[in-house]
Amino acid sequence: MDVDVMSLPKRTIFCIDMKSFYASCAAVALGYDPLSTHLAVVGDTNRSGSVVLAATPPLKADFGIKTGNRLFEIPDHPKIHIVNASMATYLHISVQVTDLFHRYVPMEAIHTYSVDESFLDVGGTSRLWGSEWELAEAIRNDLHRQFGLACAIGIGDNMLLSKLCLDLEAKKRGVAKWTYEDVEQKLWPVTPLQKMWGIGSRVEKRLHNMGIFTVGQLANYSLHKLEKAFGVMGNQLYYHANGVDMSELGAPILSGQVSYAKGQILLRDYTDKTEIKRVLLEMCEEVAARARREKRVGQTISLGMGYSKDEKGGGFYRQLTIPDPTNITMEVYDACIKLMDRFYDGSTVRKLNVSISNVYSDDSVQLNLFETDRPKKRALGYAMDDIRKKYGPNALLRAVSYTEGGTARHRNTLVGGHKA
Repeated sequence: MDVDVMSLPKRTIFCIDMKSFYASCAAVALGYDPLSTHLAVVGDTNRSGSVVLAATPPLKADFGIKTGNRLFEIPDHPKIHIVNASMATYLHISVQVTDLFHRYVPMEAIHTYSVDESFLDVGGTSRLWGSEWELAEAIRNDLHRQFGLACAIGIGDNMLLSKLCLDLEAKKRGVAKWTYEDVEQKLWPVTPLQKMWGIGSRVEKRLHNMGIFTVGQLANYSLHKLEKAFGVMGNQLYYHANGVDMSELGAPILSGQVSYAKGQILLRDYTDKTEIKRVLLEMCEEVAARARREKRVGQTISLGMGYSKDEKGGGFYRQLTIPDPTNITMEVYDACIKLMDRFYDGSTVRKLNVSISNVYSDDSVQLNLFETDRPKKRALGYAMDDIRKKYGPNALLRAVSYTEGGTARHRNTLVGGHKA
């Protein structure tokens, strides 16, 4: 490697994961022990095709039901409890959990990665709370005593190592620790590559085509060839495979890979292209608004479509790089329509995904002399965002949201995509 890991700064980072958080919260609310109760949280108990959002460990172990299964796949068994999601409750408990972490470290040393996962920088706390092992057990005991919830804690020399330690060891043992010295023994043998955080199916397939099947092979591959194949991500893959991560707490571990995306599993089959386009326009509005909120524009527009499993399944995920970076809804939509016209084969659609990537600061984009109305379109988008922020998301909608097939009005009543 080009970097001497022994010269890198060593921190003490906790990555804390609440085990089966949604299901555990639901079980505790009903007075059950999450570690012995068979319970599933679904999006809507009145729809047989509703997705299982969470399952307690016993339900996974004894009945094979896990996140992503459908309601109709859950056996009709007296032991099994099925409840609707209560996202507002889960978010409220998540905030309380963060307050518990604040007992041990300053708020700036806490990064909430998701509703059920957080990073803590516990460096310099040993005189107050003892070793990192003692502190980890204290946090686990407090969480169980106050909320009835179980957690796993990965400890690492940086954010990446703590996350990898959590996913690959601590979730089985409860608490585990990985240092730079452990990388060759614990990380390099990992295969398949998707088991390593940050590597998805598409990247794994490309790595396989390069003859890379283990993290160790990735760590010892030519950095130059990886950068040539993947660009800046090739650099990140190489150093992450060697356990190197210089991210500050709260920064994305894969820094530079910023994108704005929206995906949804449709409530029914969509076969009419007009209806599909209506939903796409709603989603483009939401994705563009997210980019505007961060004062960002993107040059690469991606569209994904997943087809019904009742037919042949499959689908596609394609992207288009446009000449001028944008956060204007109709420009994002036009790019999606071009992709749809080129790749959609007419199958029944059950899943859609839209994203904007390859982003820049909004104020860094030069005006186009041949599109004099573009600044007005940009300003209109920000004005619409301001109205929705003040009066609510349903205060200003496009006409397609009131037509057959539109989903925005319903989705705007949800929290985190599910019932509050």
